[in-house]
Amino acid sequence: MRAALLEKNQQPLAVVGDITVERPRERDVVVRISHCGICHSDLTMVDLPEGGQLPAVFGHEAAGTVEEVGSAVTRLAKGDKVMLTPLPSCGTCYYCVRGEFSLCVDGQNFMTGLRADGTTPLSRAGQPVFQGFGLGGWGEIAVVDEGRAIKVDPDTPLEIACVIGCAVQTGVGAVLNTAKVEEGATVLVMGLGGIGISIVQGARLANASRIIVSDPVAERRDHASNFGATEILDPEGDDIVARVIEATGGIGVDYAFDAAGSSALIAQGLAATRSGGTTVMVGAPMDPLELPLPAMFLTQEKKLVGSLLGSCNGHRDIPRFLALWRKGALDLESMISARRPIEEINAGLDDMRARRGLRTVLEL
Repeated sequence: MRAALLEKNQQPLAVVGDITVERPRERDVVVRISHCGICHSDLTMVDLPEGGQLPAVFGHEAAGTVEEVGSAVTRLAKGDKVMLTPLPSCGTCYYCVRGEFSLCVDGQNFMTGLRADGTTPLSRAGQPVFQGFGLGGWGEIAVVDEGRAIKVDPDTPLEIACVIGCAVQTGVGAVLNTAKVEEGATVLVMGLGGIGISIVQGARLANASRIIVSDPVAERRDHASNFGATEILDPEGDDIVARVIEATGGIGVDYAFDAAGSSALIAQGLAATRSGGTTVMVGAPMDPLELPLPAMFLTQEKKLVGSLLGSCNGHRDIPRFLALWRKGALDLESMISARRPIEEINAGLDDMRARRGLRTVLEL
């Protein structure tokens, strides 16, 4: 198949046409990918100094059509439209039965690019090729466990819906599932890329009374009110904590969300939340986090929590978010700032490095 491949000590990515794809095992699904978003987590892996496990095909915000199913697959059939999720949920493990679907044991190998048994369905010239985040959506074909494929209605426009796979699950899910923001709550969102804008939309869906946002990029700030932001701050000119405390009558917000994976923003969120408030770590950090906690963190009963893929169960939440989009409650179209063929993968990555736009969707 053809795919955008990252090899050791090689930048930019090369679009190659000689990757071999293994036949499906009994619980596998073969998906012909039509569209895949470029997520910051993919960029993080591409830009790692050591490059992670390579060679690899990244991309995990993917959607396409089923081409073949393994002998034990019963939920899906050839011709079904599907969206892929990097974190499957089995429904029966220790975590799933407690409703902690994003921690399902079936999905905990997603960072390795390998199946649970240490193999990969991709190879090139006889050597293994890793599937980034367990999917490899920047290739024409993905071979995945059936738990990672969620059937959608035949009329679903995959070029729009694919952003649900990561950005929307991560951002909206962080609000509705992880934090469980209640109606009338006050919210601060730090960072307005695809994840941050999805958090803003989640806060709007939760009927938060105030959605205060911050981002150094003017273009992103300009778009934020269209997605539900009520107050917009520029961290390069505003004292974010002071402005938030002032705006909330000296109390602080109920919830703060870091959408960038930054120690400084997490510390800012902790300072901007009220006593008993919650700061949610959503963005994927590029570097190790350093989080010195003040003594008052204990006495003020503040909370710091992590959120992985918005604590989502793809089989529940992807249809849920599609239904919200169909009724006009969730804006997916405006999140897509560019569409590019797979041959322009490096230009799309450069857009993200330069913080241009919100989301680029690749067409395969």
